[in-house]
Amino acid sequence: MAEGKLKALVVDDDPLVLELVERSISRYGFEVVTTRAALGVANLLRTEQPDIVLLDVNIPALSGDRILGVVRQFAGPDTLFILYSSMDESRLRELVRASGADGYIPKGVTGPELALKLSGLHHKRMANRPTPVRADPLLQRDVPAPQSQSTTAQVSLASR
Repeated sequence: MAEGKLKALVVDDDPLVLELVERSISRYGFEVVTTRAALGVANLLRTEQPDIVLLDVNIPALSGDRILGVVRQFAGPDTLFILYSSMDESRLRELVRASGADGYIPKGVTGPELALKLSGLHHKRMANRPTPVRADPLLQRDVPAPQSQSTTAQVSLASR
């Protein structure tokens, strides 16, 4: 991740959607990598190490929910996988549960709202990480590291 920027990998077969998402969220501080091909996503995960992967569900060759099943192992433990589609939200929720995605965002969401939702999902993930344990040299026992306080936007994160 670039200093202070979240990195998003956007996977969509529609070049216009890729351009719209890239321009929309890069204006709000995201570093954006895009690809139209389902093949090669694993390599991009390894080389780019994105914080968030936005996956189109309707890619003809290999849909986003299926891509997720293949490539999650190549991502870091804090990488979020978000399904992105214009399909009915109830169907999207089902796909999130079935695929193990971390959430979904309807394709009608763009610009500042998309950037806010992606940031909120990432901050929520980071806030819910287990607290690292460090040794206290004076007490000779493990104590939780201090937690930072942060404010995050209200966004819905689908449960797995």
